[in-house]
Amino acid sequence: MSFSFDPFDCHKAIMDSINPEMKFKGKDFQSWRNAWKPELEKLLGLDKMMAQPRPELNVVSLWKREHPLGVIEKIVFKTEPYSDATAYLCIPKEPVRSPMPFFVCLQGHSTGMHVSIAVDIEDETKSIEVDGDRDFGLAAMRYGVAALCIEQRGFGEREQPYKRNRCHNPVMHAIMLGRTLLGERIYDVDRAIDYLMTRNDVDKSAVGVMGNSGGGTVSMFAGGLLGRITHVMPSCSFSTFRDSIMAMEHCCCNYVPNLMLYAEMADVVGLAAPKPMVMVNGKDDPIFPISGAKNEFARLQAMYAAAGAENNCRHVTGDGGHRFYAEAAWPEMLKFLE
Repeated sequence: MSFSFDPFDCHKAIMDSINPEMKFKGKDFQSWRNAWKPELEKLLGLDKMMAQPRPELNVVSLWKREHPLGVIEKIVFKTEPYSDATAYLCIPKEPVRSPMPFFVCLQGHSTGMHVSIAVDIEDETKSIEVDGDRDFGLAAMRYGVAALCIEQRGFGEREQPYKRNRCHNPVMHAIMLGRTLLGERIYDVDRAIDYLMTRNDVDKSAVGVMGNSGGGTVSMFAGGLLGRITHVMPSCSFSTFRDSIMAMEHCCCNYVPNLMLYAEMADVVGLAAPKPMVMVNGKDDPIFPISGAKNEFARLQAMYAAAGAENNCRHVTGDGGHRFYAEAAWPEMLKFLE
């Protein structure tokens, strides 16, 4: 007689048995999207956040400096009561056009947004070396694209002073309040776009979102759920839920109650169709396996085809692990921005 003492044995059996309720099955794309999007917003607790009154942004400039690639300004803006976000506004010296395309840039599980402009977290006048092409703001400026690099809740300057790890307490507290940390991070992206919409130098037809790892996850969800986002470039966050966050230990911020009863990962990302999408993976990424990513990308392509935009969805694979791949990804995105 054998016994199953490992909780995962039960969970795996459930995964094997479920037929996700909102999984795209090749029928009318728009009807599927109209039915699925509000359900996902509810799972994230985002529906209530989007319905609440929005306070004034109350933008404050902390500093503004010349940079060889342009101008960088550090700002603070209010996302909701008792929640303020910091961000770096990166304006390229030679923009591809005026008004400029903008990308909201999101770091993953790192020491924070300071990585996006390659400065020390304690002394922002001091440059640091950044590996894995994670200097998103500087890279955008090199390509003539403006960037707003925001600090996500739970990271960097927005970490809690008492913490088990940077995401644990915010995740658990949000769940107890009918929210998710992922939903709160998506909401902050929307508030960042509120700020961009106040600027006359923003090309409102080219407002993208990008990020790596935890930033890529928020990019995938935000790209599908936020209507003002026009371009999406997630990195090292795409596979299947089964092969990635359900196959190994991941940060708790990746998990959404009940989500797998409704969908697999492509069903989340596919909500973005027909928006131009450049999906980035590392072929040796151990936590978002490329095998699952390739299989799920085929499903994503089918959704884009059903939305009449099969050429708007591209997959680039870097020759390495869990990192961003600027030289592979940005040229593909620039084709869309042109």
